[in-house]
Amino acid sequence: MPTRPFLPWPNKCLRTPADPVGAITDEHRAIWDDMIETMDAMPGVGLAAPQIGVMLRLAVVDASDERGQAIRMADPEVIAASDDLSTYPEGSPNLAGVSAKITRPARVTVAFTDHMGVRVRQEFVDLWATSVQHQIDHLNGRMYFDNLSKVKREMLLKKARKAR
Repeated sequence: MPTRPFLPWPNKCLRTPADPVGAITDEHRAIWDDMIETMDAMPGVGLAAPQIGVMLRLAVVDASDERGQAIRMADPEVIAASDDLSTYPEGSPNLAGVSAKITRPARVTVAFTDHMGVRVRQEFVDLWATSVQHQIDHLNGRMYFDNLSKVKREMLLKKARKAR
């Protein structure tokens, strides 16, 4: 299973909503396997297919301490979110060298199609919840810094340009 290269910001794919997956095939499973290897090599706690140039609504998350607990998701959508919030530093290999603290719902319930092709609902909390929401943002053509104020976003992008 090869690791895949990340699209560099501001590649237009990173601003384009991904296409629905529909029925799960062996090709989707192979993409997920590559995504997990790529995520683990970062190392990171999640990865969305558009980050590596695959314009499908596929994502993987693994916020476990021991790793090897990756959840494969197709067509994920948040169907419920808590009022309580949590803040974590977020970054992206597509815009390396910068990060920002982002506040999101601390608990979300997500509907998605799993690797067996079954539509399931699962609750995610804390870092898992943050990672899932971060990946869904990518699938919708959004980056984590879109959750910042305009001033903070511009400062972050300026810092990223300098880092390159």
